Amino acid sequence: FIYIRDNEAENFWSLFYKPCQVQFDRFELRYGLGYIVYHAEYKGIESIVTMFVPQDSPCEIWKVKIRNISSESKDLSLFSYLEWCLGNGADTHREFQRTFIETSYNKELNAIFATKRKIPVPSFISTGLREFTGSGFHSLNVMPSGYEGDKRDFLGCYRSFPNPKSVEQGKLSNKVGRWNDSIASLKVDFILKPAQEREVVFLTGFDQESKKTISVIKKYSDLNNVNEELYKTVDFWDSFVSPFQVKTPDESFDVLTNYWLRYQAIAARIWARTGYYQCSGGFGFRDQLQDSLAFLPLKAELTKKQILLHACHQFIDGAVYHWWHPLIETGAKTHMTDDLLWLSYLIFFYIEETADYSILDEKQPYVDNKKEETIYQHCIRAIDLVLSRFSPRGLPLIGEGDWNDGMSSVGLNWKGESIWLGHFLYRVLKDFASVCEKKSDFQRKDNYNERAEALKKAINEHGWDGEWFIRATKDNGQAMGSKSCSEGRIFLNAQTWAVMHDTTDQARKQQAMESARKNLFYDYGPVLFYPAYKSPDPEIGYLTRYAPGVRENGGVYTHAACWAVIAECVLKNGDKAYDIYSRFSPTKRGMNPDLYFVEPYVTPGNVDGPDSENFGRGGWTWYTGSGAWLFHASTNWILGIRAKQDGLLIDPCIPSGWKGFKAKRTFRGAVYNIDVENPSAVSYGVKEVYLDGNRLDSNLIPVLSGNIEHKVKVVLG
Repeated sequence: FIYIRDNEAENFWSLFYKPCQVQFDRFELRYGLGYIVYHAEYKGIESIVTMFVPQDSPCEIWKVKIRNISSESKDLSLFSYLEWCLGNGADTHREFQRTFIETSYNKELNAIFATKRKIPVPSFISTGLREFTGSGFHSLNVMPSGYEGDKRDFLGCYRSFPNPKSVEQGKLSNKVGRWNDSIASLKVDFILKPAQEREVVFLTGFDQESKKTISVIKKYSDLNNVNEELYKTVDFWDSFVSPFQVKTPDESFDVLTNYWLRYQAIAARIWARTGYYQCSGGFGFRDQLQDSLAFLPLKAELTKKQILLHACHQFIDGAVYHWWHPLIETGAKTHMTDDLLWLSYLIFFYIEETADYSILDEKQPYVDNKKEETIYQHCIRAIDLVLSRFSPRGLPLIGEGDWNDGMSSVGLNWKGESIWLGHFLYRVLKDFASVCEKKSDFQRKDNYNERAEALKKAINEHGWDGEWFIRATKDNGQAMGSKSCSEGRIFLNAQTWAVMHDTTDQARKQQAMESARKNLFYDYGPVLFYPAYKSPDPEIGYLTRYAPGVRENGGVYTHAACWAVIAECVLKNGDKAYDIYSRFSPTKRGMNPDLYFVEPYVTPGNVDGPDSENFGRGGWTWYTGSGAWLFHASTNWILGIRAKQDGLLIDPCIPSGWKGFKAKRTFRGAVYNIDVENPSAVSYGVKEVYLDGNRLDSNLIPVLSGNIEHKVKVVLG
C-alpha cells in the first residue's frame, strides 16, 4: 500500500482504492505491457503511481508523482507499507514464519533490509511446506523522515489497514530487529505549493550480494535512470510482440492477438507463474509446455528452452511430475495420463516452426536417474508408457485423470478408459511416427502407425454413442458423456478433438460437432459438458464438488472453448468459428462488466455455465493456459497462418463478412507482409497467391532465407 496524509487537515487516504476505499474525485487504472499506472485525484491532490519491474534487476519500482491541484499549499507525507514473506508464499502460518525474520535499517541507502534465518523446518512441523528462504530490501530515493519494521506498531491496537495508527498520527517508530511481525514502511514529507509536484521512488527487491544490491538501489535512486528503465521495459515488450502483428475488421480481435494474449501467456504463466486467483510459482508439466506455444512465432528458442526444462522433470519410466517448484525442486509424480504426452506434442509444433530436428539430439537427465538421454528417447519413454496402459478394448486408461484434473477418481483402479486421451494419443503417434522415419527408426515408425490405426478403430467402435463420442468410462465400465447419463451427458473435448486430430470419418465429425452446437453452445461460449453434476460423485472426482456450472463442472472452460474454435476451422466453418470466438472473447464480454465481472483484456480460466445462478460471470483470469491457446486459435486457424516444415501455409477460415485482413509474420528470419482479400465474401478457399508480385501455384509460401521483407497477396474465392 501507499498512504498519503494531509498534515494540516490531519486526514489521510491510500493512493490505490485499497485499503482506505475512499470515493476518489477521479480514479483511473491503466495496464500496459510491463507496467501499471494508478492515476487518482482526491481532496486537491493528484497522484500518479507507475509500477514496473526493470529488465535486469530483481526489484519492483514504484514511481510516485504527487501534484497539488488545489489553490492552497499542502503539507504532505507519504507512507509505504509491505509485509515480508521471504519464503513460501503459500504458507498460511504467518505467526510461525514471522519468528524467523529480522530487519535492519541502512541510513546510507535509505533502506530497510530483511532476512529470513535459514535451516529448514521439518515437514511434520507447522504446515510442513518447503521453502527457499531469501532476503529483501525496501528503499526510498530520498532520505525518509521515518521508518517502521513492526506491523503491530504500524497498525496500533484494535486497528486495521484502513485506519493505521502510524498514518493517523503521522509518525513511525523507527523500530527494526528480530522480535517483530516484520514489515517495511518508509515515510517521506514535502510541502507543495499550488501546481507544484514532487516525484519519489520506492524500490522493493531481492537482496543479492551486497555490492549488487547497493548498485541497484543507487541506480534507481536517480529518477533519470528510473524513467530510462521504464522506456526500456516498454520497448522490450514492443519488440517482443512485433514479429507477429495483425489488422482485421475486428479491433478487439487485434488488441488481444497483437498484445494481451501473448503477454498473459508469457508474463503471467511462464515467467511469473502467478495471478490473483492462483499464486503458484510452480511449473505444470502440461501447463507451461502449452503456454510456450505463444513463443513460437516470436522467439522459438524460448519454446525450445521450455521443452528442455520439462524433459529433465521426467522419470526414467516415462512418467513426469504433474507440477514442480524450481529452486526447492519438489514436485508431484502422479498417475495423470496425459501430462507425459505434451512433450512430444509440443516438439512437433516446434519442429514445424523451425525445421530444427537437432532438438531431438539434445540430452537431458531424469528426475530419478542422472543418466542423460536424448529428447527423442525422452519422448519414446513417455509414449511407450502410455501405450502400456491400455484396456482390453484397445483404449487408453485414464488413471487419476487426463486433461481434466477434476476427473480425479474415474480410473483409480486402472480400468477406466479415456476417449479424449485416445484422440490426443492418436495425433501424437501419427506425428511422432514421421519423426521416427526422419531418425531412420523404421520399426518404431511402423509400430506407432499400427497402434494409431488400431486406436482409431477402437475409438469409433467403443466410443461412438450414436450422435457423439462419449468422454470416458469409469472403473465400473459405466460411460461418461453418453445419452444414457442424466448428468454429464455430452462433453465438448471428446467432439472437438475427434475433429482436430482426425480420429473419425467426415460424417461423424460433422455429427459430433452438430451435437456439440445443439447441446453445449450457449450465449457466453461452449460449456465443457452438460448438464452439470448436482452432487459430489466419488466415482468421478473433485469436479463434482464444484457448484453446478462452476469451472470444470459444466462451466465455459476457456481452454476447451479455444479448441472448439479450432475444430470449426478444421471443418471450414468460418462464421461458426468466429461466432464461438465472439461469445467468449474477453474484450467483447467486457462490454457488460457488471455481468462479466473480470478484466476485459486477458482470458479467464472459466465462465459460469447455464446451471449456475451467476451464468456468464468470469473467473480465474491471468493464470490460465487459455491465453496461449486463444492466440494459437486466432492466428493459426481463424487467420490460417500456420508454420509447416517446408513453408508458411496461408489458409484462412474467417467470417464471410470480413473483406480481408493484413498480417506481418516473421518466419525463419524472413518477414512476410500478408494482405488477404475476400472479394467474394467467403469464409475459406484460397483462389490466388502472389509472392513479391509473382503468382504461386500453392498457398504454401516457400522458406526464404535472409532477414528480408516480402509481400504476400492472397485472394479468397
